Amino acid sequence: MRVIFAGTPEFAAVALRAIAAAGHDIPLVLTQPDRPAGRGMALQASPVKRLAQELGIEVFQPPTLRDADAQARLREVGADVMVVAAYGLILPQTVLDLPRFGCINIHASLLPRWRGAAPIQRAILAGDGETGVCIMQMEAGLDTGPVLLCDKLPIEAGDTAGDVHDRLAALGGELIVDCLARLPMPAEPQSEAGVTYAAKLEKSEALIDWWRPAPEIDRLIRAFNPFPGAQALLGGTGIKIWRARPIDGRGQPGEILAAGKEGIAVACGEGAILVTELQKAGGKRLPAMQFLAGNALVVGSRFDGAA
Repeated sequence: MRVIFAGTPEFAAVALRAIAAAGHDIPLVLTQPDRPAGRGMALQASPVKRLAQELGIEVFQPPTLRDADAQARLREVGADVMVVAAYGLILPQTVLDLPRFGCINIHASLLPRWRGAAPIQRAILAGDGETGVCIMQMEAGLDTGPVLLCDKLPIEAGDTAGDVHDRLAALGGELIVDCLARLPMPAEPQSEAGVTYAAKLEKSEALIDWWRPAPEIDRLIRAFNPFPGAQALLGGTGIKIWRARPIDGRGQPGEILAAGKEGIAVACGEGAILVTELQKAGGKRLPAMQFLAGNALVVGSRFDGAA
C-alpha cells in the first residue's frame, strides 16, 4: 500500500512504526505544527514527526487541510489510503475522497461509545470494564464512520490512563497493519444505540472533590495519570495525587485518617482512599513514605475545599 500517515502524539507514532515495519510505502507523514513546550517554551516536534525523521520520511505540517495548496500536496502523492491517528486537524470531504481507499482512522474506544477527543480517560472515569480499538472508515461526522476492524481489552483495577494508552497503542498498530493487508474490506455501520462523547479534558476536572465516593475519586486519579494529574490542596499548597486505591475508612471528607509507610489514608464522601504516590508543587513524584519523610502531615487535618 502507498500510505499517507497523519498523526501527532505517541499513540499515533506506535501505529506509524508498525505500518513502516510491515513494509508499506509511506511517502508522506502529516503532523501538527511544532508547539512550544517545557519551561523554556521552545518549539517541540511531535512524537510522530520525530519518528518520521528517524525513518527518513518527508514530514508535512500544514496548519489546516482546508487550504487548496495543502490539498494539492496530498493529491500529488497518489496514495492508496490515508491512515489517521489522533492527528488533531479536521479532514474536509475533499481530503477524505482523495485516496483510492479513502481515509481510515485508528480510534481508541469501542465505537459508538466514546467518540471524540479523550476516549481512554472517559472510559476510566465512567468505570468501564473494557475498552478497545476500532479501525473506522472516516466520514464527515465526528467518529461516525463504519467500522472495518475492532478488538477489545479489559480495563483492570488500578489501570491508569497511561497503562491503558500503551496497551491500546500496541493493539492499534496490530489492527491497522491487519486492515491494510485486507483492503478493500467490508465495513459495518455503527449502532445508533449507545452513542457517547468523550469531551476534551479540562484541567478544572482534575481537582478532587472529597465529597465524592472513594471509587469515583480512585477513577479520577487513574484517569488523570499521566496528564494532567489529579489535584488536591493542603494548607493552600498544591499537591498532585498520582496513585491511590480505595480502602475502608470513615471521616470528614478530605480528612487525613492515617499517614505511614503504607500510604496516606484520606476520608471521602463514602469510604476512603490510600494515597501511595504524590507530588508537592515544584517537587518530584514520590512514594508516600518518601514524601512523608520531608513533609509532615498531621492526622486529623483536612485537604482544602472539603468543607
